[in-house]
Amino acid sequence: MTPAARLSAAIEVLGDLEARRRPAADALKDWGLSHRFAGSKDRAAIASLVYDALRRKASAAWIMGEGAPRALALGMLRLQRGMDPDAIAALCSGERFAPEPLSAAERDRLATASLDGAPAPVAGDFPDWIEPSLRRLFGDEVVPEMQALTARAPLDLRVNTLKVSSREEAHDALPHLGAIETPLSPLGLRIAPSEDGRGPAVQSEPEFLKGWIEIQDEGSQLAALLSAAKPGEQVVDLCAGGGGKTLALAAMMENHGQIYATDGDARRLAPIHDRLTRAGVRNVQVRTPRAKADAVTDLNGKIDCVLVDAPCTGVGTWRRNPDAKWRLRPGSLDVRQKEQAAVLDRAASLVKPGGRIVYITCSILPEENDDALAAFMERHAGLRPVKVSEVLGSAGLERLETVIRPTLHGLQMTPRKTGTDGFYAAVLARD
Repeated sequence: MTPAARLSAAIEVLGDLEARRRPAADALKDWGLSHRFAGSKDRAAIASLVYDALRRKASAAWIMGEGAPRALALGMLRLQRGMDPDAIAALCSGERFAPEPLSAAERDRLATASLDGAPAPVAGDFPDWIEPSLRRLFGDEVVPEMQALTARAPLDLRVNTLKVSSREEAHDALPHLGAIETPLSPLGLRIAPSEDGRGPAVQSEPEFLKGWIEIQDEGSQLAALLSAAKPGEQVVDLCAGGGGKTLALAAMMENHGQIYATDGDARRLAPIHDRLTRAGVRNVQVRTPRAKADAVTDLNGKIDCVLVDAPCTGVGTWRRNPDAKWRLRPGSLDVRQKEQAAVLDRAASLVKPGGRIVYITCSILPEENDDALAAFMERHAGLRPVKVSEVLGSAGLERLETVIRPTLHGLQMTPRKTGTDGFYAAVLARD
């Protein structure tokens, strides 16, 4: 397919999203099934165009004066990809499979594109109803912080020290990936996003199959390190899901001590078993809940560290899931807050005197972070937040102090400040 044909296809998919209001991945899959002539490179390029348009949906509509699928695609080419009006016009020739030629009004808007005077939700490309929440965290920096969430995310890898002696050894084994060392995590490697949106097939690499590396955002790596889990401790990963942080904890603990990995949704635990085997992990018990029975009741009051990777809106991952921002509703936030309260209350019954709860979300909304912990501490006496400087010191991550954003009870990472997804982390200690 030509670049012009790919742009036409992206506009078609954006039209489907407007009409049917469903996840972009579903619309792209259906387009591929009904256009089997399109190769994998074509599908990847079309998906990249669609996701870039969703990243800049509000700002593209602003500069084009309308939010129709074609306008979003054209505005995105100007704002996100930096194309000038002549280059965009060359794609819109009206020839076979190409979009119709630019109108005079479209060319004029593309030539004078500016976000001057745009309200914050437009300039930062986020739903207007969360602006008050974001201003509580970012203040006057809300626009640049949210603009950083419109960029493409890199592919980060975590080096598994149970299988390989050092990050340098793993890096030297993967020269063809063009990876660089992550600036903050001592275990991370980073692969820059490609122009066409196609990432390398890391999961086919021999080093991945041997368990040397795992795919994990640097922010997630840092959040696990902030737990300061030590060999010999008793740890519960209460929302283990597919096991990303469980694997990181096991490596930190050098396979000594015990990790109990569980999740309220048993289906989310399905991938963890193969991942544990591949990574060479031997100190994890997977506790799968049966019906509505709690899988870790026998551990109440016995645990040194309870990791709560809480269910959340995922606002901090919008670089990777740009369509999710436009499907977020206030009701979704309400549901997640109730889930966070429930899992925190469960953690309180597990942690022993002198132990700690490590609370993590991939959100930048204070309601899911500091507010959730404030309400939790009102319900549970004897739990107090550990100072950020102490948390960083215990994890050997003092260098983060200059880039993270301290909050009342924890710390916030963001793409603009740390180059990571938007992770929040806090540690609560039991007296």
